[in-house]
Amino acid sequence: MSGLTRLMRITLQLESLLVLILCVVIYHIKHYSWGTFAICFLLPDISLLGYAFGRQAGALSYNIAHSYSGPALLIMLFALSQQQLWLLVALIWCAHISFDRLLGYGLKYTEGFSFTHLGRLNSKRR
Repeated sequence: MSGLTRLMRITLQLESLLVLILCVVIYHIKHYSWGTFAICFLLPDISLLGYAFGRQAGALSYNIAHSYSGPALLIMLFALSQQQLWLLVALIWCAHISFDRLLGYGLKYTEGFSFTHLGRLNSKRR
């Protein structure tokens, strides 16, 4: 993506870093298990298996698992029910998404895994 300037990339990375820190701080304040965090942190990457069924299926499954919509819905469920599990899962999931985006792994286009809304992976950064 040629339209993504260096300043935009830095802004998006800073945003992702702040979301990651917020998730970790809330997780710590809630005294949730760090073992659970470690075990579950990479679970959204199971969505990569969608690529076994082609680029379109892969992009769809990856984008569903790496959109902030899922964690946001879980936070709403937590707000309505006060069931701690919803918040725990939402924080881990959101932390994973923000960590990925911090590293440049954005939502995928159907052209292939390397084509993301944050720019093309493995291309020289400007």
